Amino acid sequence: MKQTDKIYVAGHRGMVGSAIVRRLQKDGFNNIVTRTSAQLDLRNQDATAAFFAEERPDYVFLAAAKVGGIVANNTFRAEFIYENIMIQNNVIHHAYLNNVKKLMFLGSSCIYPKLAPQPLKEEYLLTGLLEPTNEPYAIAKIAGIKMCDAYRAQYGCNFVSVMPTNLYGPNDNYDLKNSHVLPALLRKFHEAKKNNAAEVVVWGTGTPLREFLHADDMADACFYLMQQYNEEGLVNIGVGEDISIKDLALLVKKITGYEGALVFDTTKPDGTPRKLMDVGKLHGFGWKATIKLEEGIARVYADIKDTVF
Repeated sequence: MKQTDKIYVAGHRGMVGSAIVRRLQKDGFNNIVTRTSAQLDLRNQDATAAFFAEERPDYVFLAAAKVGGIVANNTFRAEFIYENIMIQNNVIHHAYLNNVKKLMFLGSSCIYPKLAPQPLKEEYLLTGLLEPTNEPYAIAKIAGIKMCDAYRAQYGCNFVSVMPTNLYGPNDNYDLKNSHVLPALLRKFHEAKKNNAAEVVVWGTGTPLREFLHADDMADACFYLMQQYNEEGLVNIGVGEDISIKDLALLVKKITGYEGALVFDTTKPDGTPRKLMDVGKLHGFGWKATIKLEEGIARVYADIKDTVF
């Protein structure tokens, strides 16, 4: 990429897209094209076609998606598969039609089978059944990976796919009904401290293991791979280490300064037992995460505690 190239970041107001915009600007890439969902509905084929024909970007980061936690994924199953497939179909196809030099599709670690061996290697894709609670979302993301590969095979498009692990950082979603586990915990513990609540209830047993990557690290990896990776298939983006939900809750409790009790509601679902990414391929390309989990969460909490909640 050259600094003069026109770069379209789809989903620039989300946690992922906004981090990519910050990373681009850090290196002097300021010819960035963005549209809010109100300005451009990527589910609409005609609108997407008109946008690409008008703007003709050189590079595309496809970070636009309908996302949510375990409740949202399981409740809005039709919306998650329909909207995500429509968004990626339209963007990928019109990137091809308008001769985009390179497109990066961002997926999710939920694409891997529920009981796949750990850590999750890229070749484990489509080797087993998915976690039922987020199967529609996962199938949409798998379709996006395969679509990039198909356009590469048939048309020679340099379309690549990356799979970030669980992310956290600026512009995260803190709505308790449809957020992911880390922002949900930050909100729960912050409000419990503010309201002097006797306890904080966490869903599940606390035993599932999860990996967490700061959005700024993720964006740095995407920026790096956009310039270094030109192959079919996908690359995992993660840290290669995980933590139990119980230990994560204790860490958030420590960072927020909450002093009450921690209770686990074992009637609620745990989701996938473990989702640790194998990051050997990523490390082989010469990139490693740098932001440690406690440091990253503390940084996020300092930024949001007086403004978001």
